[in-house]
Amino acid sequence: MQQKRKSALLAGICLMVLGCSFGLSENRVFAAEKNEENMDTAEFVTEGTEEYRGFILDNVLHTEQNGDIHYNLYVPESYDGSRPYALFFTLPGYEGLYFQGVGENLYSENFGFEAQNYIRDMIIVAPQLSDWGETLADQTIALVEYFFDHYNIDKTRVFGEGYSGGGETMSQVMGKRPDLFTAYLQCSSQWDGAYEPVVESRTPVYLVIGESDEYYGSEPSKEAYSELYDLYRQEGFSEEEINELLVLDIKDASYFESRGADSQHGGGGLFAEDDAIMGWLFHRS
Repeated sequence: MQQKRKSALLAGICLMVLGCSFGLSENRVFAAEKNEENMDTAEFVTEGTEEYRGFILDNVLHTEQNGDIHYNLYVPESYDGSRPYALFFTLPGYEGLYFQGVGENLYSENFGFEAQNYIRDMIIVAPQLSDWGETLADQTIALVEYFFDHYNIDKTRVFGEGYSGGGETMSQVMGKRPDLFTAYLQCSSQWDGAYEPVVESRTPVYLVIGESDEYYGSEPSKEAYSELYDLYRQEGFSEEEINELLVLDIKDASYFESRGADSQHGGGGLFAEDDAIMGWLFHRS
């Protein structure tokens, strides 16, 4: 009789343990499914842990549609979300792409740092994409929209800049969603995007390049200016009105030589330190 009681007790304990284990397993499966569901339907960010001159390096926006988007981020200490801040996107040349190393765009280009001299209350995003194609243009658009959704942004002060390959990408962004930006500065690059949306949105564009740029030459910039100019003329804009929206700035050899640059394409990084060029961008609103 006593042995039967012991057997029954052991059986009860086993059932309780199995029941609890089953319940825990069920909860774990449910939680995993729930996390997987959230991962599939929502964007989320893995924040970077390293810092360089005020930028947090290698933040990653994970998206279902556009994959992982790497970016470096500067947010002024004064930002608390209570009032809207300006936003600046700077896309680097080949030497600053993600496969070159985390933070290489900031180590090699000064656009993100010089921009702070023009607008203090400005969030600066320096993406590190993997090339300069259409997919990367879509990633840039997704990143801009993420900041619109998650930060208090003054949408009358959203500025874009692209240098070299970054200009190719940003020109495609302009061809898709120029309405996201207040103005766009293209440095030492070529225009790969559509023109009509830019004219429809009246987004100001500044094209600057060396006359004998070793990589692109200046002809693609001249052609882009001509295409945009003609479209504005077809819309009935006067020359004075067009000049407010469109600038072509071709720098001769002396511009680079006087600044110690041994090439016109590599010397395009000097545009970041030119007040006439950068001032044009950040004085638009």
